[in-house]
Amino acid sequence: MLEMRPDCEKCGADLPADLPGAFICSFECTFCTDCADALDERCPNCSGELMDRPTRAKALHAKFPPSGERKFKG
Repeated sequence: MLEMRPDCEKCGADLPADLPGAFICSFECTFCTDCADALDERCPNCSGELMDRPTRAKALHAKFPPSGERKFKG
């Protein structure tokens, strides 16, 4: 199951698990659409391809909660 990290690692933008607009690599590094575009859809951490992250229905958040750990270091 994906962690569904709550923020962009580059700019800190909020990325709710139930909304589109997040991109992830195979290690689940997470970026917003604008940052993924600026990175040419390439992860700066592992050089992996950034892909659209699927959404998780809000009704499932209680049973399968998204991560609350923020990764933005800025």
